[in-house]
Amino acid sequence: MAAFEPIAGSVEEEFGVPIPGVIQPQELWARTALKKVPEGKIAWAELFGRVAPVVIDIGCGNGRSMLTSAIAHPEYDFLGVDILPVVIRYATRRGNQRGLANTRWAVIGGRELLANHVDAGSVTEIHCYHPQPYYRKDQVGLRLITPDFLSLVHRSLVSGGRFVIQTDHPGYWAYMTKILPVFFEFREQKGPWPHAVKGITRREIIARSHGLPIFLGEGIARSDLDSEKAISLAESLPLPTFNADRRLQALDQMERGDMGGSGRSKNRPARRRR
Repeated sequence: MAAFEPIAGSVEEEFGVPIPGVIQPQELWARTALKKVPEGKIAWAELFGRVAPVVIDIGCGNGRSMLTSAIAHPEYDFLGVDILPVVIRYATRRGNQRGLANTRWAVIGGRELLANHVDAGSVTEIHCYHPQPYYRKDQVGLRLITPDFLSLVHRSLVSGGRFVIQTDHPGYWAYMTKILPVFFEFREQKGPWPHAVKGITRREIIARSHGLPIFLGEGIARSDLDSEKAISLAESLPLPTFNADRRLQALDQMERGDMGGSGRSKNRPARRRR
């Protein structure tokens, strides 16, 4: 793996697509690592040192999606989580080097985070891009997007809060589009997100380069659904037991290879805005 040189004023690239943000001089770097999620519910104002709307990126990977949002919305605070320590190390490095004091990164599962550490009605947006479909029958129970998880998302969001979801897996998407409208006023997005037309995640860039469709959409938490009713509904809904398409596993291998992107990245001077 090629060593990465953090040259101030430069931009990283991954698969030929710039990673959002410009490397800052070292004296402007931030400290964004959350080495351990606090016990109990997170006090957002203490975590970020200010009062601001909070966005959670579940399964944030190497940070591309959250960097895009955090740079575009400095008035928001962002917590990115993933179960893989290696990708959180890359994401943390990028947040630090871009001086993004409105980001924090932690190693923890999304379900665990929402169930144990997030107060009801305390988060403005929750994003989840390309959750792992898991291919073996004995791993089906590990799939993240379930009725129980979606009830936790609904509970965590403020009134009118937003849930953003994306996948390249047709079977997973077919399941999601049946379940999501139970908890959210849901709409599918046609075409890529306007603020990330070349791909909001590493996985999307890989999938698009292979001509695969990307399924994406967003939902607003249903206001006519309280927590008790959401839990009751979750217990009555089917689990994601679809048969995964193993052909997509090849993309998993590509995504895991050189996860930080440095092997295919290069520093280049940032272009001046006109």
